[in-house]
Amino acid sequence: MFEDITKVILLSDMDGTLLDSKKNITDADRQAIRRFTELGGHFTIATGRTVQSFEQYLEILGLKEPVIMYNGAAIHDYSTGKTLFTHPLPAEAKPIAEEILEMMPEIGGEVLRIEGTYVFRNNDYQKLHTKLCGIVPEYVDIDKIEEGGWLKVLFAMSPEDMDFIQVIVRQKDYSSVEFVKSSDMFYEMLPKGVSKGSALEQYRKLPGFEDYTFVSVGDFDNDIEMIRCADLGACPANAEDCVKAEADMVLSRSNDEGAVAELIEYIIGKCGL
Repeated sequence: MFEDITKVILLSDMDGTLLDSKKNITDADRQAIRRFTELGGHFTIATGRTVQSFEQYLEILGLKEPVIMYNGAAIHDYSTGKTLFTHPLPAEAKPIAEEILEMMPEIGGEVLRIEGTYVFRNNDYQKLHTKLCGIVPEYVDIDKIEEGGWLKVLFAMSPEDMDFIQVIVRQKDYSSVEFVKSSDMFYEMLPKGVSKGSALEQYRKLPGFEDYTFVSVGDFDNDIEMIRCADLGACPANAEDCVKAEADMVLSRSNDEGAVAELIEYIIGKCGL
């Protein structure tokens, strides 16, 4: 599996994995990524972020490989400016979102498309998400957002409301879409069958990557499928217990201590370098 480092690609989650608790990349991780790529390894990201919100990290990471975005609903290649794969939400997503908003009038949220982010309700938690992403969204009522091309819907709420929205989703049994908790404040609607894991399987089919070894690392619920689908799935020491239960490798370091660097050191060692 690790005979040739030039045939290894590492996909890392951002928040809670590559980013520390202050939303920075540790020096240890930066140096390890640089060494890994200089040796011929391939490093990229699997994130819930949009094409626009991830741009701030491009220069920092020096990425050359396509990036999994929107929690698996798209794969985008910044080197060519082309989106290589999308799996949009069905038309039913709009009435489902409207029904949830009617039942929970206090929550905020946004619709994410390739060309931008559309905030349909702007509570304090949505404002926090906009700030974290470092983007300037459009503010528009949900019924005015153009149909088609919705890659995900993000709902923003207090942690105390998270259990309630999950109960609603289970009771309503919205069978045409998927839901995933991406933090204690953010709950996302995705196309049925879409996850970072399903995007990883699409990645394997991209020209030139068919015979690669895929390694993934993540810390939260929305990383579980990616960890399952990788040839080696890892998680940092700070990962949720449900993630640790699925990982092939639980790292000894947390995201504040350079967990990605620890995984890279392991890969380099397995490749005999």
